[in-house]
Amino acid sequence: MTEQNRKSDISGGVMENKHIDAVPGRCGGRACVAGTRVRVWDVHVWHDLRGWSPSEIVTQFPQLSLADVHAALAYYHDHRDEIDGQMQEAREFVEVMKSATELSPLQRVRDQDRADAEVSPG
Repeated sequence: MTEQNRKSDISGGVMENKHIDAVPGRCGGRACVAGTRVRVWDVHVWHDLRGWSPSEIVTQFPQLSLADVHAALAYYHDHRDEIDGQMQEAREFVEVMKSATELSPLQRVRDQDRADAEVSPG
């Protein structure tokens, strides 16, 4: 049992978190609902940012149980700074990739059409 999956219970013993794990090579080693590729941050986004109830999440993703969703939310709140940092890193990576990527032919045509529309008398 890894330190990440251990938590002291009220009696001073140790409980294993069977709902959340982080496996190197799966989802970048990010914390996921055990046995799935559903990241804890996904559950946080669906619940806290999109306003989905735990039941709605289970309806949309039937491979998850209500216990999985609640465990993911609890894990997020216990590791908020870490997960928020991972989400920020992902956003920054996307921006770097966007700025380093050449426009596709479709994007070039679309941009030219927009420029032509702005210049044409109307």
